[in-house]
Amino acid sequence: MKNLMKSIRITLVFCLFFAVFYILILLIFAHFAGPGKDGNAETVTLNGKVVGVANVGQTFTKDIFFWGRPSCAGNGYDASSSAGSNKGPSNKEYLAEVEARIDTFLVHHPYLSRKEVPAEMVTASASGLDPDITPESAYVQVKRVASARRMNEAKVKGIVAKAIEKPLLGLFGPAKVNVLKLNVALEEINSTIK
Repeated sequence: MKNLMKSIRITLVFCLFFAVFYILILLIFAHFAGPGKDGNAETVTLNGKVVGVANVGQTFTKDIFFWGRPSCAGNGYDASSSAGSNKGPSNKEYLAEVEARIDTFLVHHPYLSRKEVPAEMVTASASGLDPDITPESAYVQVKRVASARRMNEAKVKGIVAKAIEKPLLGLFGPAKVNVLKLNVALEEINSTIK
C-alpha cells in the first residue's frame, strides 16, 4: 500500500509538471528564441502592411513573382486542410495532374526543356503549406521574372542569392529560399504593382 501511494504521488507530480510547467518552459523559449516578436509567427511586411506569414506558403501565379510549390491543402495553402494528396506515383490521376503542371510551367518558362523542370515545382509538399523552394528552383525562374519586370537578370539573380537561407550551422537541413520573403525583396527593389 505504501508503494501504491508513492506511485500515485509521483504520477500526480509528473502530470502537473508536463501539463503546466513544461508548456510554460516551451512558451518562454518561444518568446525569446522564436522568429517573431513575443513568440508569434514571423510576419512579412511590405510598405508597412503585413502581407503574409513566413512559415506558410502563398499562391503566386503572375510572371512578375517567383512561384512556390503547388499546394494540395484545401484551395491552396489552407492550414485547416493541411495534407498531401496521398496519391502515389502509380496513380493515373496524380500523374495527369503533374503532367498538366509541367505543361503550365513550360508555357511560362519556354527556355527550359521538360527534363529541366524542377520536380518540386510540379509536386506538392506533404503538408501542402511549404513556404520554401530550393535555390535551384528559384534560379530556374530568374529569366521569367526578370523579363516580366524588365530587369537585368544578373540583378534578379543577386536578389535570389541574398534570399538563400543556409543550413543551420552549415549542417542541418537544406539551403532554401522563402518565396514570400523573396517576392517582398523583389517588390522593394522593383515595384510593378499599381
